[in-house]
Amino acid sequence: MDSPNHILIIDDSVVTRSILKQIFEKDYSILEAEDGQSGVSMLMERRETICAVLLDLIMPIMDGLEVLRLIHAAGLIKKIPVFLITAESRTEKLAEAYELGVMDVITKPVVPYMVERRINSVTELFKTRRQLSDVVVQQQVEIAKQNRQILQLNMGMVEALATAIEFRSGESGEHVRRIHDITKILLENTDLGKGLSGDDIHLIARAAIMHDVGKIAISDVILNKPGRLTPDEYEIMKEHTNQGAALLERIPQMKDSRAYRYAYDIAKHHHERWDGGGYPDGLKGDEITLWSQVVSIADVYDALVSRRCYKEPMPSQQALDMICDGKCGVFNPAVLSALVKLEKRIRWLYAD
Repeated sequence: MDSPNHILIIDDSVVTRSILKQIFEKDYSILEAEDGQSGVSMLMERRETICAVLLDLIMPIMDGLEVLRLIHAAGLIKKIPVFLITAESRTEKLAEAYELGVMDVITKPVVPYMVERRINSVTELFKTRRQLSDVVVQQQVEIAKQNRQILQLNMGMVEALATAIEFRSGESGEHVRRIHDITKILLENTDLGKGLSGDDIHLIARAAIMHDVGKIAISDVILNKPGRLTPDEYEIMKEHTNQGAALLERIPQMKDSRAYRYAYDIAKHHHERWDGGGYPDGLKGDEITLWSQVVSIADVYDALVSRRCYKEPMPSQQALDMICDGKCGVFNPAVLSALVKLEKRIRWLYAD
């Protein structure tokens, strides 16, 4: 940002304005106002280019103290130094001017070299401070940008891990993409998403990708077993929920992401059921967050209609009937209704 280089002179005396202009015009561009009202208008319009205000105290229409009050109220007194150029000597008026933040009081008649020295030194100090502030702001913007890039990189790495786990379990990696898409469809197109912003829905859908990251801790023997799991193997498999939450919790940068609370909760609770018959915590009803409920039903639907190492894909209507009949656990009626409403649209995600 260019340094401001205008001095605004607000004085009803043509002679005083002329003297002050001659003192400063070699180093600054000069703006002039013959009364307080026009001076305030000029200051508000040109605030970014003005580096100092030279203000008379006694003026028609609006006097200097009233101008000072407006400058103070607008918060400009800390950004632009104001100097009183006045013959006024009443203590109470000068005391109020200092309370309002005036930088200095210069008495008339002015002595040119004294005025120049006093105003230049303060003005340069303010200009330097403003330049430093601009640098700090720019640095903060750059740091925020770098932090966003780091968070995106970390999220990308976790998402890549989630996809890699699908490959490890013999899947193509399309499972996590479909869970993302189904979650987004259900939240965007039904009352399930009521009260959630578009950004919230985006974060939840992105977090849904990480629902099974805990499977990295599960043995290939169990993960890729073609037949039914034994009770002991099933107990081990169930631990992927706790393992996924623990994994996400151990990534410090992940906690800085707004998606973290969704990702953690979904990884841990996407196998909970409405009647309390799920795992790992046996949550029931509204104890289960809405986003975990949505990802849960999306996960079940996709598992039924997709080919897995232990089964062939099921026709979509048969899968829907099984879910609605409670053969895959009990789901929130509102979530079930949303799936039924949008299932035909969801089927298109599986079209070749």
